[in-house]
Amino acid sequence: MLLDSGKKKRSWRSKDPTVMKPKKKTDLPARIPTHVAIIMDGNGRWARSRGLPRLAGHRAGTENLRRVIQAAVEFGIQYLTVYAFSTENWDRPTDEVQGLMKIFEEVIDRELQELYDQGVQIRHVGRLDRLSSTFREKILHAIEFTKNNHRLILNIAFNYGGRDEILHVIQEMIRKGVKPEEVTESLVEQYLFTAGTPCPDLIIRTSGEVRGSNFLIWQGAYSEWYFPAVYWPDFDKEQLRCALEEYSHRDRRYGRVRTDEDPCHVG
Repeated sequence: MLLDSGKKKRSWRSKDPTVMKPKKKTDLPARIPTHVAIIMDGNGRWARSRGLPRLAGHRAGTENLRRVIQAAVEFGIQYLTVYAFSTENWDRPTDEVQGLMKIFEEVIDRELQELYDQGVQIRHVGRLDRLSSTFREKILHAIEFTKNNHRLILNIAFNYGGRDEILHVIQEMIRKGVKPEEVTESLVEQYLFTAGTPCPDLIIRTSGEVRGSNFLIWQGAYSEWYFPAVYWPDFDKEQLRCALEEYSHRDRRYGRVRTDEDPCHVG
C-alpha cells in the first residue's frame, strides 16, 4: 500500500539490502515469476526519517513505481500488481486521503503516455465507487487507452480489499442465480476483480512489516512471500532483482512432495 503505519521492523527471512546484491548486474535470476505483486509499504516512515511530511513520502513512492515498472519490463515479468490504496485507507485523515487522490490523478496525467509507449496495459483491481467522477473517468480512460498493450499487464489495486473482493464474488453469484453445486474454484476466479490474471507467484511487502494486510487473499493462497526491510521509495531495480533471485531458489510444491522425498511426508 502507499499508506503505512507502525515502527520499522526487521523482517523474518529478509536479508540486509545493503549486502544482498547479485554478483553480476547483467545476470538474470534463473527463474522469473510470471506474476509479481507488491505491497508498497513504508512511504510515511521514509518521509518521517527525513523530517518530511507524509505526503512527500507518497510522492516519492509514486516516483519509485515508475522505476520498478521499468525494471519489471526489463526482467520479463508479465504481470505486476501493486497495492495502491486499500478499502481501509479511507479511514486515514481526510487531508492525507485528499492529498493522495490528487497525487494519483497527477500520476495518471503525467505517466500514461510513457506507460503506453513501454507496452504496459493498465487494469484496475477493486471498486470505482467513492472516487470522484473526474478520477474515475481518468482511470477508465487509462484502461481503454492501453488495452491493446501486452508487454506488461499492470494491475492497480485501488479501493481494493481482499475480503471486499470475496464479498463481491458472493454477491454477484447470488444476483446471477448460481446454484451451490455449480460453485467451483474456476467459477469463483471468473468473478474476482483479477479475472483473467494468473495468481501471483511472488508477493513482496517492503518496509520489513510481515503482514498480508487484506491483499489478494484468494489469489495469494500459494504465493511465495518476500519481506525486504527497505522502505518502498528505496526499493529499486537491484532490490527487485534480489527478490527475484530469492524466488528462483524457492521450492514450490503446492502441498505435494518431490519424487525424491518420503511419500508419507506432509508439508
